[in-house]
Amino acid sequence: MQSLVAAVERLDPLTVSGRVAAVNGLLIEARGGLSRLAVGARAEIDRVGEGPLAAEVVGFRETRALLMPFGPVEGVAPGAPIRIEPQAATVRPTTAWLGRIVDAFGEPIDGLGPLPQGMAAYPLRASPPPAHARDRVGERLDLGVRSMNVFTTCCRGQRLGVFAGSGVGKSVLLSMLAKNSDCQAVVVGLIGERGREVREFIEESLGEEGLRRAIVVVATSDEPALKRRQAAYMTLALAEFLRDQDLDVLCMMDSVTRFAMAQREIGLAAGEPPTTKGYTPTVFTELPKLLERAGPGPTRPDGTTAGPITGIFTVLVDGDDHNEPIADAVRGILDGHIVMERSIAERGRFPAINVLKSISRTMPGCHAPFERQIVKDARRALSAYANMEELIRIGAYRAGADPEVDRAIQLYPALEAFLSQDKDEATGLDASFAALSQILNEAA
Repeated sequence: MQSLVAAVERLDPLTVSGRVAAVNGLLIEARGGLSRLAVGARAEIDRVGEGPLAAEVVGFRETRALLMPFGPVEGVAPGAPIRIEPQAATVRPTTAWLGRIVDAFGEPIDGLGPLPQGMAAYPLRASPPPAHARDRVGERLDLGVRSMNVFTTCCRGQRLGVFAGSGVGKSVLLSMLAKNSDCQAVVVGLIGERGREVREFIEESLGEEGLRRAIVVVATSDEPALKRRQAAYMTLALAEFLRDQDLDVLCMMDSVTRFAMAQREIGLAAGEPPTTKGYTPTVFTELPKLLERAGPGPTRPDGTTAGPITGIFTVLVDGDDHNEPIADAVRGILDGHIVMERSIAERGRFPAINVLKSISRTMPGCHAPFERQIVKDARRALSAYANMEELIRIGAYRAGADPEVDRAIQLYPALEAFLSQDKDEATGLDASFAALSQILNEAA
């Protein structure tokens, strides 16, 4: 019976036809069939000398529908036929997708053949589960990265943001998390990445071991805005499928900023008014809808709870300004933020995390009393050194002037070594706290 239902669901719904009325930049205006249209409907446009062009309805203007294409508009002529499917976009994944690389449509791009299709259809633009139906965040998640395990401890179902400028090491940090985190499945969304870096990330950073339990969704920077935005939706839809299989899922997206930029392009083309730094109002509407889809699993009608989706979302801060609009909006939505700084990377410490500016909102509740004391002592030492760093470097600080600063200077080399970690190195939660405790005790 389930096979029959799935076959019926795959039948093409009623197709509405229209015609191209005008092309303005990346915006295609259509006439005809408007009574059956809705925002988000998919369409195919016939092109001269080319295959059909996929598009999506993004708005309306008087008697015309406004469509954005998923590809180049070359070959679109006035009066070209348009076939519109009112049904929203869906994906039918299976667990056999683990280890594969797909595009924004869920089509394989790794050359390993077609993907099997599952029974259930998952909408790409699903609504987040109701707040009252969600479980609370679970136990601590071992991320394998010492600085994050101790100073920004993450719980299962929590959502963290990684805030950094370009070239500071976000992608390398994500690869460490994908390989070393204590989870059952990983979904990685590479949104707006440089084309040459995709293969490097998959083969070198992620590696065969990391890819084996991961699904990677790719939409490079040269692809249309609609496709980049859809890749972000696809990433969360695949994570929701794995969650519903009761798997412990780690969902990572690099980066949310490029999702916001894609939404800005779409909004401006559709006639939305620009606001701060040109971002349109729908950008700040879509961000929480996307990010809230990650989190603890919802409770099912039978009383069981789906698996959690732990979210790690990177934010590319514009000009290293951590208070720019997208960074500010995302920081207010997520359950913590990890700040990576260029100055730390320039002195050769990776991952370049500034632990004094990074916060996990599940702390200190997820720590045992002795762990809280360890973190408190380490933060105090790092803060004391940071406050006097310039004087220490130029030799203006005199030993003995402040006992706390003297201890911070003594601890600093060992703490820097603790915070530094090779990309192929993994350290568990308990081992991380034990190593930091040993450093602090030796200087006591």
